[in-house]
Amino acid sequence: MDFLRRAESGFDAGMDRVTLTKGSPEVAITEQGLVAGTMQVNLHWTTREPERARRAPGAFWRGLLHPNLFKPMPLPVAGGQPLAVDLDLGCMYELTDGSKGVVQPLGELYGDLQHSPYIRLSRDDRSGGASGETMYIDLSKKDSFRRLLVFVYIYDETPAFDRTHALVTLFPPGGRPIEVKLDQHTAQARSCAVALIENHDGVLKVRREARYVYGFQAELDRLYGWGLQWQRGYKPVS
Repeated sequence: MDFLRRAESGFDAGMDRVTLTKGSPEVAITEQGLVAGTMQVNLHWTTREPERARRAPGAFWRGLLHPNLFKPMPLPVAGGQPLAVDLDLGCMYELTDGSKGVVQPLGELYGDLQHSPYIRLSRDDRSGGASGETMYIDLSKKDSFRRLLVFVYIYDETPAFDRTHALVTLFPPGGRPIEVKLDQHTAQARSCAVALIENHDGVLKVRREARYVYGFQAELDRLYGWGLQWQRGYKPVS
């Protein structure tokens, strides 16, 4: 996978970017740059220092969906030290031929860039390294995509989105990077639907979602009506 490693090292942090926000949540990918080529989707995160002040009662409910569906887990405190968090990047896909599935580290479902679903995850970063996790989407196959849901989840079940600075950036070939910041203080969330990419009459548009939930992939599936069958999975021991 030499191509993937070279591509990961080629991100330009100084490029002019499009930041999707609540006020400006959508942009057309295929109007940003070339239609053909490989789009990179990168997840990068760093760990925040733990907050010592206790939040106001009920403050962590804001921004969460269906708070009664899952019982929150207590957030561990390790003597005031930064909490180690393992964020994972994933993508649910629905193709125009009706096929559906998921690309994610869990279950080693890394996808395939040369064949359906034309999406490939490079690797699983368990520590928030410099390059993070990167997914590749073949835009030359854009007419094969009906919709793609880019999401992030916390593998070890520790609700800690409020303990990380996370950023998902799309790099369309020939266009400006498109970024979604995961900066809401959702202390009990374990998953987040980051962005929804949809095919509108041959034009791929990406819309900021930033929807945090207590559950994992199955709950995101239910929210977006994907209809996949889920079971509990584990990563191989590194």
